[in-house]
Amino acid sequence: MLKKTKSSLQVRAMQFLARREHSRAELRTKLLRGAGPDEEDGLDALLDQLAERGWLSDQRAAEQTVQIKRSRFGTQRIVHELRQKGIPESLIADALPELKEGELAVAREVWRKKFGEIPHDAKEQARQVRFLQSRGFSLNIIFSLLRLTE
Repeated sequence: MLKKTKSSLQVRAMQFLARREHSRAELRTKLLRGAGPDEEDGLDALLDQLAERGWLSDQRAAEQTVQIKRSRFGTQRIVHELRQKGIPESLIADALPELKEGELAVAREVWRKKFGEIPHDAKEQARQVRFLQSRGFSLNIIFSLLRLTE
């Protein structure tokens, strides 16, 4: 029975990993959802085995998330998503310089697609600021952007 259980966990894990990269914590959470009490015992061993084989990597999961999200979101939002996925803080710290490097250009492109024109009054400026904040851009970046577009 235990061998069959491990096999079904392994199959489910491989199905998740075939779709996209997952962090260890994220994959563990997904596998626990459908696991019975007897399956939970072998879960950490399975995750260790997947990591040893190179099929599970927090670093690749972090890199993929950054690559996918960086053209639409600011540093704050991406860091928040990395933390939600259970990416270790050391890997998040490694990704920060890359994220901050082009953040103003990303904010400018997001702003241009959504608005394209400078705010004509305080109400419109507040609306644009709120939108950019919801995308994870800091106030420093937002106000730098709005000053540059004036």
